[in-house]
Amino acid sequence: MLKNILDNRDEYQPGLSIDCVIFGFHDNQLKVLLIKTNYSDKWALPGGFIPVHEDIDQAAVTILHGRTGLEGIFLRQFSTFGTVKRNENHFSNRVLDFYGIPSEEGKWYTNRFVTVGYYALVDFLQAVPQPEGKNEIVEWIDHNAVPDLILDHKEILDKALETLRMELNLMPVGYNLLPEKFTIPQLQKLYETILGRKLDRRNFLRKITAIGILIKLDEKKSNVAHKAPNLYSFDKDKYEEVVKNGLTQGW
Repeated sequence: MLKNILDNRDEYQPGLSIDCVIFGFHDNQLKVLLIKTNYSDKWALPGGFIPVHEDIDQAAVTILHGRTGLEGIFLRQFSTFGTVKRNENHFSNRVLDFYGIPSEEGKWYTNRFVTVGYYALVDFLQAVPQPEGKNEIVEWIDHNAVPDLILDHKEILDKALETLRMELNLMPVGYNLLPEKFTIPQLQKLYETILGRKLDRRNFLRKITAIGILIKLDEKKSNVAHKAPNLYSFDKDKYEEVVKNGLTQGW
C-alpha cells in the first residue's frame, strides 16, 4: 500500500492525513474500531492520505472504506492534530523497513503530517469490518480496554470521545442504535454507556420526554421478571427535526 502511494505521491496532498474514530454501540457495550498491522506491535485508528482530487470530507469516507471496508457511515470532523512531534521518526522508519523502501525514497512519508480527525457512532453488529490486506487485522475493541496505540492516536481517540459526549447535549442519539421498540431504561443505559457515568432515572425520563422524540406504545416488554416496563419508539420526523435544530439542555 505505502509503496504504491509513494510511487504516486503527486496524487496525494503532502503533509495532511485523516484518522477516523469509529465508535460502536450494542447491548450496553461501547467499542472502538482499531487496526493492527505487521509492522507495529501497537494498534492504530483507521486512517490514510488525502487524494488531491477529493474534498476532505469525501476523502474521509474513501479512507475509512479502504482501510476497513465499512460503507454508508456518516462521519463528523471534530479536530485537527498538528503538534510538531506527533510523527515519530523511529515508527516511520520501521514502516519503511517493513515495505523495503529506502529512506531517501520515503522522505515524503517521514515528513511532518497534520491529521484531521473524524468520528462516528454506529451499531457494531451492523458494521462488520473487512481488513484491507493480509497484513492487517481490523477489530472492535472495548473502549475501556484499548491497548497501546501508535503515535498520538490515544490523544485523538480521547478527544473524539470527549466530543461525542459533548454532542449528547446538542442532539439525540439512539435511532440507529436501539431496537425499533425499546424501554426507557434501555435508552438511559445507552446514554450512560457513552457518558461513562450514571444518570438519575427521574431526571432522565423528564428530560428525554421533554425533547418530544418518543412515542409511547400501547405495549409492554415481555419476558421480564418484575413489572413490565412500557415500550417506546422514536418519532422519526421529530427526531430528525431535533437533530437538525439541536437541543438546549444538557445531561
